[in-house]
Amino acid sequence: MTKAMRGWGGYELSRTLSVSMRDREVVIDRVCARCGCEYEWGVHIAFFAARVGLTDSQITSLTFGSPTDACWTDGRDRALIAMVDALHDDHDVTDELWHWLAEHFDRRQLLDLTMLAGWYHAISYTARAARVELEPGAPRFSDYQAISASP
Repeated sequence: MTKAMRGWGGYELSRTLSVSMRDREVVIDRVCARCGCEYEWGVHIAFFAARVGLTDSQITSLTFGSPTDACWTDGRDRALIAMVDALHDDHDVTDELWHWLAEHFDRRQLLDLTMLAGWYHAISYTARAARVELEPGAPRFSDYQAISASP
């Protein structure tokens, strides 16, 4: 299976993907959190969160919050989170949300983003169903749940 997945997965994590690394990680982190896939979420937080400038409050929000949380000051980030939530909850994006996304992304990027979300849904389902063990030293949801509970 990993051999068959290598081409698409390689594209999703490559520089040829039409969106920035930050955009990619916002989508991946939110998808993995919404799917409850602590393994894949933890790997991405460990390897990419600091590189793309995600703050602790943003990581907490991606894991437990919403696109309206105060930590999201960029409409681009808010639109990405709303997109992932809509795809996760409704399996679709409303016309209104699509237009909001189109203010920030071109058509190719929009298609890449929806496929990226779908790809990480599949990864999350497989990792959870296969009971993939958490990586030693990788962040845990509970690390950020404690932050969200802080005053």
